[in-house]
Amino acid sequence: MRTIRRLIYGEVLTAIALVALGFLALFFFFDLVDELQYLGKNNGLSAAADIYQIRHALLYVALLIPNHLYELLPISVLIGTIFVMARLAQSSEYTILRTSGLGPWRALRLLLVLGAAFVTLSFAVGDYVAPTSERAAQLLKARYQSKITVGQTGAWLKEKQPYNSYVVNVKELTPNNEMKGVQIFEFDNKGLIVSTTQAPVAQFTGGDAWMLKQASRAEFDVPASPADISKPQNGARVSRTTLQTFRWPTEISAEMVSVALLKPERMSTLDLFNYVRHLNANGQTAQRYEIEFWKKVFYPLSCLVMVMLALPFAYLHFRSGGIASYVFAGVMIGISFFLLNNVFGYIGNLRNWQPWLAAATPGLMYMAVSLGAFGWLVLRR
Repeated sequence: MRTIRRLIYGEVLTAIALVALGFLALFFFFDLVDELQYLGKNNGLSAAADIYQIRHALLYVALLIPNHLYELLPISVLIGTIFVMARLAQSSEYTILRTSGLGPWRALRLLLVLGAAFVTLSFAVGDYVAPTSERAAQLLKARYQSKITVGQTGAWLKEKQPYNSYVVNVKELTPNNEMKGVQIFEFDNKGLIVSTTQAPVAQFTGGDAWMLKQASRAEFDVPASPADISKPQNGARVSRTTLQTFRWPTEISAEMVSVALLKPERMSTLDLFNYVRHLNANGQTAQRYEIEFWKKVFYPLSCLVMVMLALPFAYLHFRSGGIASYVFAGVMIGISFFLLNNVFGYIGNLRNWQPWLAAATPGLMYMAVSLGAFGWLVLRR
């Protein structure tokens, strides 16, 4: 059994590595071509060191590779495993393995162990390597475009504190992890505005406060009842102050601002989970981020579904040259899974589905297909 395991694992791992390498090379080329339009540009400074050069483009594209690997790993597992299973069936090697005691359930168990290894690899890449490299790539790009921002107004966040609630606007995030164009609107428990604070630059001081520089603060003293407003001595008053530094206590971390400014699917599972909790605690809609969170949870498990889909190809009968059509079918199945996984995320967000259901439905559908194919082609024949 050890010899059979070594044979199958060696062939499958080699095929998956070649398929993944081919896909990554293709995406590397496309990303590099897309970056050529930015060559020779800088962030508005005259220094020659701040010009975007080909070496910067190559480094930026290389930092995107882990995220592409995370997205392409299930497809690569499917295509590589289908190719090996079909080739073993075509050359009658799999028939010899079956006569040597490799039954359907033992073969499925072998492939599931291999799929579990790819689940672990996919989770590690998607949760640790890809977010770190994606953040480094965005900061590298921001050095030559001077900012990281989304839309024209930046990111909006909300936070409830024991006595008041706050609405925060951050326009840009700089490469050195500073925030630009910060606005903080403070409201009391009745929904009346208490103060506004604006600062051109703010920094994260840890997990419990922001430090705003050159802050302009306006405090509003509004009477508690409409009857008091009619009295001249009790009219509304506004006091304005300018502070060199202003420390604002908050639990909004740098990761939460990054989630709001960057793509949520590029963040780690823990960062998304904390951000979803923050949105729910502050009465904000978290549907999109909950779907992305559950997609991060279920997506690595699709590697198990892919190896289950590939096993029935070992029990098909091939004519000479017919293996190419089955490999092409595997490519189409992998692409359809990738597209369906994205489409269900958008549909679930629009139709307000349960986040875990929108994220798990594509995997469950393909698992049902793989089990049906396994039962029909392997067990009944």
